[in-house]
Amino acid sequence: MTSADDRPARLAVGVVGAGRVGAVLGAALRRAGHRVVAVSGVSEESRTRAQDLLPGTPVLPVEDVVRQAELVVLAVPDDALADLVAGLASTRTWQAGQLVVHTSGRHGLEVFEPALAQHVLGLALHPAMTFTGTALDLDRLADCCFGVTAPEPLRAVAEALVLEIGSEPVWVDQEMRPLYHAALAHGANHLVTLVAQSLQALAAAGVQTPSRVLGPLVAAALDNSLRAGDAALTGPVARGDAGTVAEHLRQLERLSPDIRPTYVALARATAERALASGRLRPQAAEPLLDILASDQER
Repeated sequence: MTSADDRPARLAVGVVGAGRVGAVLGAALRRAGHRVVAVSGVSEESRTRAQDLLPGTPVLPVEDVVRQAELVVLAVPDDALADLVAGLASTRTWQAGQLVVHTSGRHGLEVFEPALAQHVLGLALHPAMTFTGTALDLDRLADCCFGVTAPEPLRAVAEALVLEIGSEPVWVDQEMRPLYHAALAHGANHLVTLVAQSLQALAAAGVQTPSRVLGPLVAAALDNSLRAGDAALTGPVARGDAGTVAEHLRQLERLSPDIRPTYVALARATAERALASGRLRPQAAEPLLDILASDQER
């Protein structure tokens, strides 16, 4: 069986931004048989990450990375992406026919407009995954989806790039990119905050190993909710146990000030969804919602 290292490189790849995402995607493309010719990285952390994941790859200024590449991966923060593309266009750094991929979930193809006069081929490929910036992420890509947005003639090219690194392409219409990204941020980023708050509360309750107690419960709840959506809901809000919720609020009063408002907001959203799905009876919901409303007015 032929390994990735034995296959001839198909594209010279330049990675702009050796952050957690960029360095990992560069390594994944290299493993798929491409040749990573250069990477940019400003911080010492980025340079170390590039050395670990892309050993032997020169770390160069952004303009030099772009000039050497047939496929450019722009893995920079969302708010920096448009200015970066426009800046490289103003210096006429882009090359005609160059494939340029950005990894932003929020942006689609609109950020490539300043470079279109230089005939770049822009693709938006967003990995729906959280990254550590280590080799661990390479294995996670095998179970990862990418939000793909591309001009229709380039759709097959975009999807092929995702497939060859072992991931699954999922088409996202241009106008739906911000909503797509909001959904992922709400489900993943806010989950981290929620779990961290729960761990803090367990520690305050004297639990010696909060992660050991919470981990199996959260894992089961996540699995159930992915399978069944709102039908997976359990707990005091779904049952309409207003007294229990009121006691929770009293106990959370003594913790850091972000936890109680988060509990109230999520309990209210949970009650409203339980009502809408018929899992919570209106007569049971009324006292519960009254308690939550009065807490929000404090």
